[in-house]
Amino acid sequence: MDKPFMIGIAGGSGSGKTTVVREIIRAIGDQDVLVLMHDSYYRDRSDIPLEERRRANYDHPEALETSLMVEHLARLQQWQAVDLPLYDFATYTRRPESLHVQPRQVIIIEGILVLADERLRSFMDIKVFVEADPDVRLIRRLQRDVRERGRSVDSVVDQYLRTVRPMHLEFVEPSKRYADIIIPVGGYNTVGVDMLVTKIKASLEAREQQR
Repeated sequence: MDKPFMIGIAGGSGSGKTTVVREIIRAIGDQDVLVLMHDSYYRDRSDIPLEERRRANYDHPEALETSLMVEHLARLQQWQAVDLPLYDFATYTRRPESLHVQPRQVIIIEGILVLADERLRSFMDIKVFVEADPDVRLIRRLQRDVRERGRSVDSVVDQYLRTVRPMHLEFVEPSKRYADIIIPVGGYNTVGVDMLVTKIKASLEAREQQR
């Protein structure tokens, strides 16, 4: 049996990665796609006071338990189920419960740093980098963190200036060189997204014909 087809989707925070993922799912069908978000693998910080958690650098590779994600991808590649960690972005801690998932034909590995790690790249059949202007990314991040993660505007701006932007320049942007496909203007680049979806469908059809 063929291994699951794995797609890595990276790009800066607020670049439109989620929009691209959504378009892939819409084109292929959610019953055939599993999304693994690197954000789910943030290390649990319950061992330090909340104020220290708020000031921690969550955009550095060491903030993520990538070794666990690698372990899960290896198991999914062998068509084995895994228990995904769940992260609470309001408290910066890992939840006690997990999410049991089964492997699917297509697995999307999504996150700002997924192309920066050689171990993760080794699983990917297609590597994608989603781009957007810095001011657009900041506005999107601000809207998301306030609306979905219970953050204040001041805390989001402070974090962006203190860690998000420096880490983007140090780790995220340089990882673009590993991409097979670069999609400018984020998920609103319908031509770029359509080309990516066409490539994915062609790869899946080629696999089917080889059986």
